Amino acid sequence: MGLTPRFTHPWDLSPAEAQALQRKLARRVRFEVPERMETVAGLDISVRGEQGRAAAVVWHVDRQQVLEHVAVEGTVSFPYVPGLLSFREVPLLLQALAQLRTTPDVLMVDGQGLAHPRRCGLATHLGVLLDHPAVGVAKSRLFGRHAEPGPEKGSWAPLYDDGEVIGAVVRTRTGVRPVYVSVGHRMTLEAAVALTLRCTTRYRLPEPTRLADQLSRA
Repeated sequence: MGLTPRFTHPWDLSPAEAQALQRKLARRVRFEVPERMETVAGLDISVRGEQGRAAAVVWHVDRQQVLEHVAVEGTVSFPYVPGLLSFREVPLLLQALAQLRTTPDVLMVDGQGLAHPRRCGLATHLGVLLDHPAVGVAKSRLFGRHAEPGPEKGSWAPLYDDGEVIGAVVRTRTGVRPVYVSVGHRMTLEAAVALTLRCTTRYRLPEPTRLADQLSRA
């Protein structure tokens, strides 16, 4: 029945304390190929002022259909600080995930994973707290350098930080702007890229996060 955290932490932190916690969480990340990647929970959240609406959409990859969706609304208390957005968003996303009737194989977040200055974007934060496979698929680059991938669907280029590969710049549709894929937790970069492409239909964004984005804004 849904997903609940394996451990938690205080949320009323100063920005400096939150940054220190991100570094600790990043050290817990594991790299592995999940046994199953057939159901993916797309996750997104919309915040207006102090109110947020978090959405989880469970997508069956082979059937290309929605199995379940949940949206929850609530107050967002952590201030807006670039690089610390997960502290605003994770509490409501955890509530949405806890209400799912099924347990998805993978979490796919509209945001970053390791492609973050402290290697702890939203996908990593959620994945580590839940100890569950997670992938970040972001619309834009937060951090790192890269060459342009080829123009064809499926082309991708590594995203680097000082020689370290922290993600991939992936062309999900021919001739369309790429997305930024990175490992959240219990995933490899190659598996994350392959899963992102499997979940992409006729839109630039993979269906799980595209649908979650729509639901969060409804």
